[in-house]
Amino acid sequence: MQFASPLVRGRLIKRYKRFLADVKLDSGKTITASCANTGSMLGLLHDGVPVWLSEHDSPTRKYRHTWEMVENDMGDGPILVGINTAHPNKIVAEAIEAKRVKPLAGYETQKREVKYGQNSRIDILLEDPKKGRCYVEIKNVHLSRKTGTAEFPDSVTTRGAKHLRELSDMVREGHRAVMVYLIQRGDAKRFSLADDVDPDYADAFALAREAGVEAIAYRCALDEKGIQLDRSVRVAI
Repeated sequence: MQFASPLVRGRLIKRYKRFLADVKLDSGKTITASCANTGSMLGLLHDGVPVWLSEHDSPTRKYRHTWEMVENDMGDGPILVGINTAHPNKIVAEAIEAKRVKPLAGYETQKREVKYGQNSRIDILLEDPKKGRCYVEIKNVHLSRKTGTAEFPDSVTTRGAKHLRELSDMVREGHRAVMVYLIQRGDAKRFSLADDVDPDYADAFALAREAGVEAIAYRCALDEKGIQLDRSVRVAI
């Protein structure tokens, strides 16, 4: 996934009301940016931390800038971490189309945002005359509290647990269901659950795995021009 134009850099002043952040750009100008991430962004929010924003000139937008990335240092030097939760579906869809996600290769068609379950929409529905249906749910991951380990979630997610139950229902109906954890950081070597953050999600995940729901994780390569799927990482659960 490529940005329409290179991102601009600044430093975080504060995040507030979940959806807004005040940033002082490197140019010296202070602006308010929109934030698509509703989670806690645990471990990423520090006063003055470098952040990267996309810029849009649409007259219908209230805020010209959107918060895309934050710099994070786990001790081995700063890296870029993607925090925009609006991007993972597109990143994964493009990677599937390019046949870069081997566990999800070989399906004839790919559809996005298809209704299923209890008033839900599956992120990606793959279909094939021979393989049948594959329901793909995608979660954005940016939390890391231990070098090399990416974790999900960073806050309680009742909606995420609901999705796991609905994927289990699809398996029981005879379909395939896959959880894709997209790690928007390039330093991850393994993926795990933050069960101390949301024990209910961890319980729902265990039940889903028992039901036959698959789980895969991929890390990303990020720069100010775009975000691309990099490679798979081990699911250590």
